[in-house]
Amino acid sequence: MAFPRSDLAAPAPTTGRPETAPTTVKIVVAGGFAVGKTTLIGSISDIDPLRTEAALTEHSVGVDDAGDRTRKTETTVAMDFGRIALPGNLWLYLFGTPGQDRFLFMWDDLVRGAIGAVVLVDTDRLEQCFPAVDYFEARGIPFVVALNCFDGVARHGIDEVRAALQVPANVPMIYTDARARPATKQALISVVQLAMQRLTGAPAGPPA
Repeated sequence: MAFPRSDLAAPAPTTGRPETAPTTVKIVVAGGFAVGKTTLIGSISDIDPLRTEAALTEHSVGVDDAGDRTRKTETTVAMDFGRIALPGNLWLYLFGTPGQDRFLFMWDDLVRGAIGAVVLVDTDRLEQCFPAVDYFEARGIPFVVALNCFDGVARHGIDEVRAALQVPANVPMIYTDARARPATKQALISVVQLAMQRLTGAPAGPPA
């Protein structure tokens, strides 16, 4: 399964006939604080993403750890939202969750109706993705673990990360770059393929 080469965007109808309501599919992008969820959605959405960000204040010092490689000045406090229009009047909705544990109470509403999720991981801060992995495992929601390659560098091997996270072999794990549209596209394709396997009962392919 592959998205079209035309930047994932479906052309607007020009026949003048009444438009039918699109078929919508929902995918959630989750993970720890400052792992790249907002960036990932922005890299592929064909509309200007909706972002609910607030400035970080001195109260976040020692609470919100973004690691050494980023100087994050804002944080998502409700959700990110993006949309991809696909041929056949199919719209893919992307919902990004807040990264901090104190916003976990919002996740149940954000994931309702989702076919699956991308759990985005910073391998230098693995502990921050445990809540997302546990959340989707506990609810039986298909998810793919995507290791975000900051600076284009894969700092840890997939087998090493899988063992550290204790993620089962039937959960796909891939490298990605939240800034790059092709990498983001492949992560979303992996979620759709996994959801289809669950729906049809087909055996999952070998893990990445």
